[in-house]
Amino acid sequence: MGPSAEDHAGAVRALRAQYESLPRGETVRLAKRTSNLFRFGRASAGPGLDVSGFDRLIEVDPAARTARVQGMVTYERLVDATLRHGLMPLVVPQLKTITLGGAVAGLGIESASFRNGLPHESVLEMEIMTGDGRVIAARPDNEHAALFRAFPNSYGTLGYALRLTIELEPVRPFVKLRHRRFDDAAACFAALDEICTSGHDGDARVDFLDGTVFGPRQMYLTIASFTDTAPWTSDYTGQEIYYRSPLRRPIDYLPVRDYLWRWDTDWFWCSRAFGAQHPVVRRLWPRRYRRSDVYHRIVGFDRRHRVSARLDRLRGRPPQEAVVQDVEVPVGQAPEFLEFFLGEVGITPVWLCPLRLRHPEPWPLYPLKPGGLYVNFGFWSSVARRPGQPEDHHNRLIEARVDELGGHKSLYSTVHYPPEEFWELYNGPAYAAVKREYDPDGRLPDLYDKCVR
Repeated sequence: MGPSAEDHAGAVRALRAQYESLPRGETVRLAKRTSNLFRFGRASAGPGLDVSGFDRLIEVDPAARTARVQGMVTYERLVDATLRHGLMPLVVPQLKTITLGGAVAGLGIESASFRNGLPHESVLEMEIMTGDGRVIAARPDNEHAALFRAFPNSYGTLGYALRLTIELEPVRPFVKLRHRRFDDAAACFAALDEICTSGHDGDARVDFLDGTVFGPRQMYLTIASFTDTAPWTSDYTGQEIYYRSPLRRPIDYLPVRDYLWRWDTDWFWCSRAFGAQHPVVRRLWPRRYRRSDVYHRIVGFDRRHRVSARLDRLRGRPPQEAVVQDVEVPVGQAPEFLEFFLGEVGITPVWLCPLRLRHPEPWPLYPLKPGGLYVNFGFWSSVARRPGQPEDHHNRLIEARVDELGGHKSLYSTVHYPPEEFWELYNGPAYAAVKREYDPDGRLPDLYDKCVR
């Protein structure tokens, strides 16, 4: 049973009182136990605001296909609740502990994004506590429409979503996956474009589409569709590892919940860094700890205490540059970006995920072109730096090439743009106008300070 209207209103009053009690001269931040951001080792700026009381699902309305959800609800809990009604959010980001409020304020993407856009595009209304302490209802058609549209990609610098109403869509019990191999990038992205345009693969409707690049001549598109029955189902929460499955299994079936969390068990492929993919280690590693949030905490400890960096120095290895990014590139420039990335950076595998905005107007702080098809490239590893290269050498190469190709870069990880370039890319004038209206005293951090400094 979700919180009553009175319970929620009480939590809002308590949060406002807590906010008012914090020192006025210090920047306020969220005090969260978990995070999916990659900004380790930075000092926490300002006092923490406890929003842990906003982690409940209020209501699922099967008839209207909507859900009312508090902002700190994780997608794991949200999905479990909606699947009981044969429904799911229009886009379910890959990792279980991403919160709905976090996905809206910080963007999210998954294999339904070629038809359903990004998570914030299925939001009908947001209750937001703004930087000036107000709690307002923002919708695309009311007096707070500018805040509603600027909230995506604001990363908690305009306010915090306390309650959201989102659209849902129906599911079927299983998902059929078809892994199609390509040995040429141009052919791969042409096929991706065709599937996204038609919504079909041959006669089959396509509900989900993503891909994996293992090398310049080894890439797979995973074309997936809902189905009522399955001759078998695979289990990638045990000894088998999902990302390797295209290499040996052209057709696969998963229960719908397992499909939605197929990437979480091994954090895509990043669990290999901890030995969790070694057969012996995997048998000893408890299944309940094969989760992205566990791996994230391990990485956070390592980055904060520089354990790996110290071991590399002792072993005489070159210093490593963390390259953990998701970028969006127009589909027509995707082959060029992949060739550059494999040649200059060389990380594999690389995740591919197509997306197209649902709405006809751009979202101000992440101005992708409406109607345009983009490909998200996700890569999460480290690269050895040669003598004389700056600490951000590869990341700056990537940022520059993405900009040249008309793309955009997500801000959940390290960002290296100087201020002028950052505000040009992320619509500084639009941000400044909304910031002045809803946080005139700057109680919340500035977007550049939050993401770069």
